[in-house]
Amino acid sequence: MAKILVIEDTEDLRKGIVQSLSCLGFEAIGAENGKTGVDLAKMHFPDLIVCDIMMPEIDGYQVYEILHQDPEMMVIPFIFLSAKADRLDIRKGMNLGADDYLAKPFTTAELADAITSRLHKKNTIVDPYIAEMKSATDQISSLAYQDALTKLPNRILLYQKFQQALAIAKRRQQVMAILCINLCQFKSVNSTFGYSTGDLLLQAVAERLLEVAGQENIVARINADVFSMILVNVLDKKTVEDQVKAILTSLASPYWLNDHKIQVQATIGIALYPDDQSDFGKLLSHAEMAMGFAKQSRKDSYHFYEVEMGAKSEQNNLIEKGLNTALENSEFQIFYQPKINLITGRIMGAEALLRWHHPELGMVDPNVFIPIAEKTGHIIEIGNWILEAVCTQTRTWQDLHPIPLKVSVNLSAFQLRQADLVQTITQILKQTQLDPNCLELELTETSLMDDIESAIAILGELKAVGIKISLDDFGTGYSSLNYLKRLPLDILKIDRSFINDVFQAPQNATIVTTIIAMARGLKLRVIAEGVETQEQFNFLREQGCQAIQGYLFSPAVPVEQFEAFLAEDKRL
Repeated sequence: MAKILVIEDTEDLRKGIVQSLSCLGFEAIGAENGKTGVDLAKMHFPDLIVCDIMMPEIDGYQVYEILHQDPEMMVIPFIFLSAKADRLDIRKGMNLGADDYLAKPFTTAELADAITSRLHKKNTIVDPYIAEMKSATDQISSLAYQDALTKLPNRILLYQKFQQALAIAKRRQQVMAILCINLCQFKSVNSTFGYSTGDLLLQAVAERLLEVAGQENIVARINADVFSMILVNVLDKKTVEDQVKAILTSLASPYWLNDHKIQVQATIGIALYPDDQSDFGKLLSHAEMAMGFAKQSRKDSYHFYEVEMGAKSEQNNLIEKGLNTALENSEFQIFYQPKINLITGRIMGAEALLRWHHPELGMVDPNVFIPIAEKTGHIIEIGNWILEAVCTQTRTWQDLHPIPLKVSVNLSAFQLRQADLVQTITQILKQTQLDPNCLELELTETSLMDDIESAIAILGELKAVGIKISLDDFGTGYSSLNYLKRLPLDILKIDRSFINDVFQAPQNATIVTTIIAMARGLKLRVIAEGVETQEQFNFLREQGCQAIQGYLFSPAVPVEQFEAFLAEDKRL
C-alpha cells in the first residue's frame, strides 16, 4: 500500500483529500502546515507528497527545497497544489523539480490519475535506477580503501589501521615502526618487460611482504612502487633492524614472471613511535624522507629517520630557488596529450601538461616541483600562465583547423581556494577570445573533498560561464554518489590503474563497465586514461566509453608535434 503525505493548510480540503485517497486504497497522512509536513516526511518517508503552495510561514516551495537537501528525500515524487493558474507559478514549481501540478479545484479522478502515474514512474524507472546506482557506489567506494592491483590497504585504510594500533600501543606503552619500502628497479622492469610484467611484480612483492609481516603487522601499497608496513609491538631498534633485513632478503630473491627471471632490490625508510612522532602523517613523511636518504646511499639498504633530515635537501632548495625565475627565463614548456574520439578515431582535444627543464637539475618531475610551488605560492602565477598559454594556443589551432578542439588544464586544490579564480579565468578567456566551451578544467577527487561545499559553488560559477568540468582519476579518491550528483561535472576520467589491469583483474573490467554505465545515467562523458593496447581500446569502445588518451595514440608531445598530428589528421 503506497503511503501519501498530504500537506494542506485548509482543514476541510486536507481531510477531503485524505479520505478520498484512503477510499482509493492508499495510506494517507495529513499535515496542517509546511513545518509539520517536513517533520512527517522525515518520520514516515512517504512514497509521494501532495503539497499546497500557498501556506503561512513555510510555503510549498520552501517545503520542497528543505526536503530536497536530503539525498534520500530527493527521489520522492512531489505534486504541487494551488488555487493559482498563473503560468509563472506553474513554471516556478516545475523549475524547482516538481513532478506534477494540480490547479484547484480538481476532481478526485484528476488527483488519482496524477498520483498513480507518478508512482508508476517511480516504481518502474526511478527505484531500479537508484538500486543500480547504489550497487555501483558500493563497488566504487571499496576503491577508497583498497589498492585495486595488490588488494592491499591503500593510504587511507593504512591510516585507519595505524590509529587502531596506536591506541593499543599507547595503552600498553609499546613501540611501533612505520616503514616505507621502495622498489628500486621498478620503472626499468616496466620499460623492459612491459606493464603486465610490472603488475605481476607488484603482486608478487605484496605476497612476500605479507609473508614476512605475519598476522600482527600491517602491509599497504601507498604509491606506484612504494609499499608501507607498520610493525607493531617491537621491542627495540634492533628488533626493527632484524625485521627490515628479513624484508630486504625476501624481496631480493629472483622472481619468475612471464617466463622472465627478474631481480629487484629495495630501499627502506624507518620512523619510530614514539621517538620520532605520534602523528600518522608526520611519521609516514619521516619514513619517506628516510627512504630517500637510503636511496642516495645504495640499493638494498635501509635508513632510520633522523632529526637532521628535516632540513631542506639541496635539490628542494634548488627547485624552490629556481621557481622564482623559471617563468621569467622561459624554462616551462607545455606538452599536449591527444584525446581521441572512440567513434571516429580522430583527435577531439588534448590535456595540457606542464614540463620544466631546470638549468642545473634538467627535467624535473611535476610531482616534485608542483607541491613546492603550492607551498611557496608560485602555483598561482604558474597556473595563470598555463591557462593563458593554453587558451591562446587553442584559439590558434581552431583558426587553422576545422576540428572543434577542447583542451583541458589541471587545477590544483590550492588554485581552487583562490578567491579571484573565476574572475581570473573569465578575463583570460575574454583576452584570448576563446569560446569557454573549448576549455576544460580537470580536478582530482582529493582536491574537491578539501572543502566540498566551496568547490561545488566555485565550479558552479565556472560551469555557468560555459567551461567544462572534469573529475580526474575517478575511483581512486573519496567521492560518494551523493557528492557526484551535486558536483556540476561534465566529464569523468577513469584512472589508468583500472585500465592497466582491465584484462588481468576481472573486477577491474566490472568497475570500468560500472563507471561508464553510471556516467551515462548521470549524463556525463567518460574519458579513459592510460590506454596502451588495441585490446583496451576495443573493450572501452564496446562498453560505450566516448574518448581515450594514452600511449596507444601518443604520449604528451610539444606543440609542434601536436600540430603535425592535426595537419595529417592522424587517427586510430
